[in-house]
Amino acid sequence: MPQTTTATANKIAWVELSTPDAAAARDFYAKLFGWRVEVNPDPLYGGYALAKVGDADVAGIGPKMSPQTPTAWGLYIGTDDVDALSKKIQDAGGTIIAPAFDVGDQGRMAVFADPTGAILSAWQAARMRNFLSGEPNTLAWAELNSRGLERAIPFYEAVFGWTHKTSPFGEGQEYTEFQVDGESIAGALEMPPNIPAEVPSYWTVYFKADDVDASFQKAIGLGGKEMLAPQDYPGGRFAILSDPQGASFALYTGGGL
Repeated sequence: MPQTTTATANKIAWVELSTPDAAAARDFYAKLFGWRVEVNPDPLYGGYALAKVGDADVAGIGPKMSPQTPTAWGLYIGTDDVDALSKKIQDAGGTIIAPAFDVGDQGRMAVFADPTGAILSAWQAARMRNFLSGEPNTLAWAELNSRGLERAIPFYEAVFGWTHKTSPFGEGQEYTEFQVDGESIAGALEMPPNIPAEVPSYWTVYFKADDVDASFQKAIGLGGKEMLAPQDYPGGRFAILSDPQGASFALYTGGGL
């Protein structure tokens, strides 16, 4: 299950996929990213698998717990005290979806939504502390697509102590970068008005690619679907896809979006 260390408190500490066909998803991502995927044999974890690059854990892949659970990649933010964090979330206008609970002997977690409805999890590690990110074929960026970014920014600053900076992004838009100790760890955009109203605020996960175009074509060949074809941004190149089971993810190369 998710892993973090004290050094990753208030930073992204884990990423995991909830999917209706875990075996097919494991095969897709293993072929796309070269991950070695190991299913936990303990029935307690319900077929949850760890994806590895070398000896490091880079992601989790597990079956959906119920048909109502979205098919999606989810992010975890590290914390030293998930129960205290839950109170801060509520005080800042967030909603606790799953109150803090133990995950075997691995750690303790909670699931919450920010004031605009974007869902995240919090993770307090007990045992495993081996999460690798920022390298090719691992999580390297995350981006909030928000309906009401002016409400989301103060929430994340109050709960996690994040700061933010903004920069021009396209015509009439601004891009927000969330920072911890001056390091940009995630981005945020106001959701465009042409997105259907039923689409809630959400987080997108970005996996680092040495060659976005080649990885994009490989994903399509494995059954992925194009959502946004490869294109340039000021710091590099990116693309957005969905996997064969319908979970969206992005590929990118370069610096923060």
